[in-house]
Amino acid sequence: MGNASSGICRSLTEDIVSGKLPPGQKLEELVLAERFQVSRTPIREALRELHARGLIDLQPRKGGIVRSIGLADLSDMLEAMVELDALCCRISAERMSAVQKKQLAMVQQQSEDCVARGDEAGYLQLNHQFHQLISAGAQNRSLTAMLDGLRERLAPFRAAQTKVERRLSVSHAEHQAILAAIQAGDAEASYEAMRNHTARLSINVIDLLRQQQEGGSAAPAASGSDVGSAVNKPASKPASKAKPASAPKLASKSAGKAAEKVTDQAPAKVVKRPAAAAAKAAKPAQPVSAPRKRA
Repeated sequence: MGNASSGICRSLTEDIVSGKLPPGQKLEELVLAERFQVSRTPIREALRELHARGLIDLQPRKGGIVRSIGLADLSDMLEAMVELDALCCRISAERMSAVQKKQLAMVQQQSEDCVARGDEAGYLQLNHQFHQLISAGAQNRSLTAMLDGLRERLAPFRAAQTKVERRLSVSHAEHQAILAAIQAGDAEASYEAMRNHTARLSINVIDLLRQQQEGGSAAPAASGSDVGSAVNKPASKPASKAKPASAPKLASKSAGKAAEKVTDQAPAKVVKRPAAAAAKAAKPAQPVSAPRKRA
């Protein structure tokens, strides 16, 4: 890419990562050409680079559409870079020449001056050189190629950490630990120092993107809580249903009292009725007179 297309790509990348250009936003060539005051050729080059980095989907002869950045995919790439960077540093501690170690120390010294001046642009450039020297020191082209590809794709996200407190001074201190381990030829210490360094950066990137996505999805979260409260409401119904459970006790008590009354009165009636029937039965039957005979 030329200087113009590189600047356009960098500007659009910052807008996408910061959320200024949200997912689904159309990037039309004519509109972008007017915005950056250039022809459509550098715009197309910049859009192709954004597509290669996975930030947009291309539309032939029209432009592009901003992709939705998935946290899962980003986490996968960051995890791979953390391990590959640490592995590369371990190998470099064993293979770097004295000249390469001296170059690494000189870059570290220059970056210290940038931290003192607050020169972020200068520090980022030296930071790139620092990691490139370690990659070259591993003397493994396959490993270097994989790392370069991941760094290129993740560069926009890692560069978006401008709001991280004491970013330059913390990074410089971590680089110092890496440099000391490499100069001592301590492979394991080099691995751990680099792994801690890149892991911290990865955590910052994930937190940044998560905050942006949660900020955009605040409304759905509220509706989700409403749904949850609506689902929980029926849970209180069993309590109202439990109240009638005492009714059978009251019914049994009233039934018991009624039964007592019946048993108190029933014997009197039973005794009286058999007595009347017995009295009737005790009366002697009237003799039937025989029919008289006519003379």
